[in-house]
Amino acid sequence: MVRIVINMDMTTLAENAKKAAIQLTGAGTALKNEALARIAEALDKNREAILSANLQDLERSQAENLAAPLLKRLKFDDAKLNDVIEGIKSLIKLDDPVGKTLLATEMDESLELYRVSCPIGVIGIIFESRPDALVQISTLCLKSGNAVLLKGGREAALTNRALYEVIRNASYDAGLPENWIVLLESRDEVNEMLKLDKYVDLIIPRGSNEFVRYIMENSRIPVLGHADGICHCYVDEKADLAKAVDIVLDSKTQYVAVCNALETLLVHKNVAEAFLPMLKAALEKKVVEIRGCEKTQLIIESNPACDKDWETEYLDYILSVKIVESLDEAIDHINTYGSGHTDAIISEDKENISKFLEYVDSGNVFANCSTRFSDGFKYGFGAEVGISTNKIHARGPVGLEGLVTYKYKLIGNGHIVGDYAEKRKQFHHKPLDKRYQ
Repeated sequence: MVRIVINMDMTTLAENAKKAAIQLTGAGTALKNEALARIAEALDKNREAILSANLQDLERSQAENLAAPLLKRLKFDDAKLNDVIEGIKSLIKLDDPVGKTLLATEMDESLELYRVSCPIGVIGIIFESRPDALVQISTLCLKSGNAVLLKGGREAALTNRALYEVIRNASYDAGLPENWIVLLESRDEVNEMLKLDKYVDLIIPRGSNEFVRYIMENSRIPVLGHADGICHCYVDEKADLAKAVDIVLDSKTQYVAVCNALETLLVHKNVAEAFLPMLKAALEKKVVEIRGCEKTQLIIESNPACDKDWETEYLDYILSVKIVESLDEAIDHINTYGSGHTDAIISEDKENISKFLEYVDSGNVFANCSTRFSDGFKYGFGAEVGISTNKIHARGPVGLEGLVTYKYKLIGNGHIVGDYAEKRKQFHHKPLDKRYQ
């Protein structure tokens, strides 16, 4: 069933979403999973219309000379549609994050305290280029019981509209409250949303550094996300060099236009002469431009790197390379220039690995594997709404667990504070071995 949506001002849209969020709080797991199943089925049934809309977006964006990395993100073909459908099916199988007892304490006889997970409420999510993000974000919010205000990039306008209508109609038909999902289509609406801290509980921006900074500086609403994905690999002096070539190549070239792609490679001086020629031969096959430090340029032919390269997210076939004196220098470089996203060490030395994982201050720290594994779907989170470099509430890929908070529920039987203040009763704070019912 197709519903006609009447144009509303931003305040009304947010207010209605808040009401829907309250209703969603009580939606059971069965209802949410039924809605997800219907969405997956509807996406498959509407495949032709969705792909046609994306083709129109691609043609218009190519005519407007949209940058190649953004065009790659914009493309939404059969494979990507299949991926998001499979993602929804895997999401259905995951435990419901809402209603979990996180703490249970008997403060006194018949006075029981529970900390129970609950939805955040209304989440505003602003993203660029990638239509698959709309599906991932909205379905994660549904499973975690949150209402969502979505704003995609103008370049994906037709695809986003087609996906939104399928998701909205399928979920309404399953019995979810109206207005739990809203698609915003103008910058003015985003600017208005940033002012609505009365209704919107969290903003998650996905885009450029400048864009994220703008959101943070122009709203009182808490912001969760990351500005840059400046990811590093460090090839240790005790690395398996053949393994290192494969990992670096995958980290850099498997998909360059994403935030978990490798941007800077650090190589220990003791293996640089052996490793860099091997790597260069592999990168040349992928037409990757190397920007090397002075020591790198003495070993392999490369363009010169400058200080700006160490703090640049290329999202392109460009890799900056620096030779370092030690593991400590590599860690210091990452903590100085990195964005706290994803950083990896390639080494066969357990002590060096342990030190790297302990002292690199990032949301995701890896050993002997590609930075491209930094992803909510690959982690088994049922995709992600984004990757956070924050240290409060959620860090790394933000899946279901990052979309809930908690409340304290206290159950008594006529208890009053006066009895404890006047020492007629005492707290004994015993842990309870049971869930809140």
